[in-house]
Amino acid sequence: MKKTIAIAAAILLLAGCKSAKVEDRQLLQIGDDIAIVNTTYGTLQGFIYKDVYTFLGIPYGAPTGGTNRFMPPQEPESWEGIRPALFYGNCAPQMVAGKYTNTPSTFVDHWNYFDVSEDCLSLNVWTPGTDSKRRPVLVWMHGGGYTSGNAIEQDGYNGNNLAREGDIVFVSVNHRLGPMGFSDLSAFGEKYASSANVGVLDLVAALKWVNANIDRFGGDPGNVTIMGQSGGGAKVCTILAMESAKGLVHKAVALSGNANKAMDQKVSRGIGEYILTEAGLKPSQVDNLQEMPWEEYYAIANRAAARYAADHPDIARGGFSPVEDGINIPVGGYFKVDGYAASIPTIFSSTFAEVSMSRDNPALENMTREEAVEFLRRIKGENAEPLVDELEKAFPELKPIEWVDMVSFINRGSVIASANAKYQQGGPVYNCWFAYSPDLFNGRLRSFHCSDICYWFRNTDLMFTHTGGGPGPRAMSDKMSAALLAFMRKGDPNCKQLPHWPEYTPEKGEVMILDKDCQVREDPDRGVREYL
Repeated sequence: MKKTIAIAAAILLLAGCKSAKVEDRQLLQIGDDIAIVNTTYGTLQGFIYKDVYTFLGIPYGAPTGGTNRFMPPQEPESWEGIRPALFYGNCAPQMVAGKYTNTPSTFVDHWNYFDVSEDCLSLNVWTPGTDSKRRPVLVWMHGGGYTSGNAIEQDGYNGNNLAREGDIVFVSVNHRLGPMGFSDLSAFGEKYASSANVGVLDLVAALKWVNANIDRFGGDPGNVTIMGQSGGGAKVCTILAMESAKGLVHKAVALSGNANKAMDQKVSRGIGEYILTEAGLKPSQVDNLQEMPWEEYYAIANRAAARYAADHPDIARGGFSPVEDGINIPVGGYFKVDGYAASIPTIFSSTFAEVSMSRDNPALENMTREEAVEFLRRIKGENAEPLVDELEKAFPELKPIEWVDMVSFINRGSVIASANAKYQQGGPVYNCWFAYSPDLFNGRLRSFHCSDICYWFRNTDLMFTHTGGGPGPRAMSDKMSAALLAFMRKGDPNCKQLPHWPEYTPEKGEVMILDKDCQVREDPDRGVREYL
């Protein structure tokens, strides 16, 4: 009898633990038989935090130094025994000196940068369970252009909350950047035929890893959404153009970043020639670039790119980014009607301000209409007056400084161009514009570049320096994350938390304004864009 009572009590205790709030229980679990998963390369040990199985720093490719430098990603070596997957992988080689010197920016963004090395091909997985349930999968591609960033650069990139509350699998990826990922040495031999694009070939390799392994983490390899912000948004567009990603991607979201085409290979090869000259090498000595320390090559390549740009001021685009080589990336643009991604549903998004120039300069809040015209004349030319006329007509509720913020940094013109191009492919396209402004810096922080990420991922309390935390941002996040989760599941962001969100058309320019009171408007800034 006593034994029966004890068993019953234990069952009730376990049931109570299961129904209790996460915060009322032990948050972290780690042990010899906890969060163990077998992958195609070996066995991993992660941990459970707030009911989410977490695996960090998983290698999806071999180290990229030495003879692997400039080469397409190679498979990682298999391992014996159990490999800890308990901390984030190394950042790709990049410039991190001075990252924390701007105190307000450091406060707001508090970047996460760890070791930097060429052993950087790793990914992270957050999942509610390592079971046989086929959950939608989100693969996050970080921002930073093609030259900086990492998979946990900001706390808002953390996948725990969205995985737990949305019952999805969240994956984030590190890959090669800058000169290590996009040096075009193809003019110096077949060996380097793909060197210009190894940074995005890394992303395809990560997607192949997901396709082969994510079912072991409770995910569905047949329902993968790729999502990125800023440079990550451009990466999303690039992946949609790469036939090597066919079958690996099913939905796409590009935030505050997009691309319609890659760099002209004449430019990238020209930079490659300058690199060899800067290194003091002959074409027959190109292999020597694989032998020098990455820091030395990185400095040489950046000097060469700067010199090339100075000698060719007429080029529209240089530096280090994907190249239309006709092998990995098509020539002539991304969104071709016969491309593999033609039917893939896509969301294009941006933020209202992208930058807040008055955050650190309160005096700019008092900018007059005339001062706004004069400011914009210096950076936008003689169209400044009609540009402000259109801004005032479309957004009479905003201050002059807010008009300036809207058009000075990244504007919606390129976003709409990508949306129009994707629309021509025939797949569903949705457009949104994030306008929510937190009560920080006396209301001057506004909806700046990167600020929307933590709302999509239910991380507004975690990334409190972007949001202030608390119920207001949380309510906004409830709406946005619900739309994202709906999109991941059915390719349509409509959900009960938002008004009806129509598909985008170039004729009407339907856009969901994401703010305290969400609403759909029809191309409110069409007239503004005509003057940009």
